[in-house]
Amino acid sequence: MEQTSWILFLKYLDDLERDRATAAELTGKTYTPILEKKFQWTVWAMPKGKDGKLDHHKAMTGDDLTDFVNNKLFPYLKKFKQSAESADTIEYKIGEIFSELKNRIQSGYNLREVINRIDELRFRTHAEKHEMSHLYEDKIKNMGNAGRNGGEYYTPRPLITTIVKVVAPKIGDKIYDGAVGSAGFLCEAFDYLRKGGLNGRTSLSTKDWEILQKRTFYGKEKKSLAYIIGIMNMILHGVEAPNIIHTNTLAENLADIQEKDRYDVVLANPPFGGKERAEVQQNFPIKTGETASLFLQHFIKILKAGGKAGVVIKNTFLSNTDNATVAIRKTLLENCNLHTVLDLPGGTFTGAGVKTVVLFFEKGKPTKKIWFYQLNLDRNLGKTNPLNENDLAEFIKLQKTKADSPNSWSIDVQTHCNAYSNYDLSVKNPNKKEEVTLRQPQVILEEMKALDEESAEILEAIKSLI
Repeated sequence: MEQTSWILFLKYLDDLERDRATAAELTGKTYTPILEKKFQWTVWAMPKGKDGKLDHHKAMTGDDLTDFVNNKLFPYLKKFKQSAESADTIEYKIGEIFSELKNRIQSGYNLREVINRIDELRFRTHAEKHEMSHLYEDKIKNMGNAGRNGGEYYTPRPLITTIVKVVAPKIGDKIYDGAVGSAGFLCEAFDYLRKGGLNGRTSLSTKDWEILQKRTFYGKEKKSLAYIIGIMNMILHGVEAPNIIHTNTLAENLADIQEKDRYDVVLANPPFGGKERAEVQQNFPIKTGETASLFLQHFIKILKAGGKAGVVIKNTFLSNTDNATVAIRKTLLENCNLHTVLDLPGGTFTGAGVKTVVLFFEKGKPTKKIWFYQLNLDRNLGKTNPLNENDLAEFIKLQKTKADSPNSWSIDVQTHCNAYSNYDLSVKNPNKKEEVTLRQPQVILEEMKALDEESAEILEAIKSLI
């Protein structure tokens, strides 16, 4: 993923420059390219003859190619971070990307082959860009399926699409993901708004387009590779200068968040099972080592009054009886209207081995009634049988009116919380007859593996404190 992403990105940039040059020509203007001539794709990567084929006399390969890439191209591209006019430009993002990445293809002959193949891709039309962004998303997903680190940044696309539709952001909203990963939520929100959002308007004004490009999408990411994947994913989807910052979101003190820092919409899937050090916990009024619980506090605080959120979290958040979780549930119910809980089946997240729920809430009014929907499928989810949009169609339809059904029901919070003093929200579906379902051995093994990994992480954290 990291090995070929930078090549893919430079090919995309070359096509973007050609589009800009054509647009300038049509309006009688002169276009100044972002990159100097010798660092342009058609000069260093793919010099071609009059026949449109690679000119082997001019094209570098072997040691000449790796020497140019490592010692000239990368240092040149890194400098854009210093020379760019501002952080909301594609020039600045080029500098950021190449400050974080390294060329890991050591053989210049292999590199030449990769460049030749990537040059066959086109990013000129909207359809081509759309196809390319999906190809990139598939690469991220496959990293997760192979057990490598991309998948920990990957939330199933049908789930993201559903969350965006329910939250229904509009143009002019500032949309935020503080655990941005590969930026799936922000990319999907961009696609949703580009297509006209809830109203389905297909033509956006120039002003709308500028708002979408520069003042709509915001993210933070702690891990270097995820940060770069996220920026590239957004650029490939069509957001030229994503407002994604490389930082630890949880290092920000909640008391320092002011009105100007707040957002209209939060869409996020914070990491499951992470543990945070004591100094990070000091930034939060409710102290806990559970990463996702700290993120939830952050999201509640950073939402504007009237702001809307869709957040994925482990289902144990609804029932855990430790003081911190109970206090966070109380805060959520008293400060926000938690109007919808989507209960997802095991296997929704490939290889994660945990059950999750999605919390949909609006800040500013306390919760009076919660509508629950339990996604009951007639198959086991997994790598070869993933969640699809059709699975979630009934949820989207019923959620509009919060209707009761065999899979959905509502609770009155005051009545329920009088019965459960610890704000327990793990409610059984009253419309479904109890059936004893025996879990598949594979599911049990995956859950055991996940628990083992979580235990190992806790032990490592303890070791580091001793």
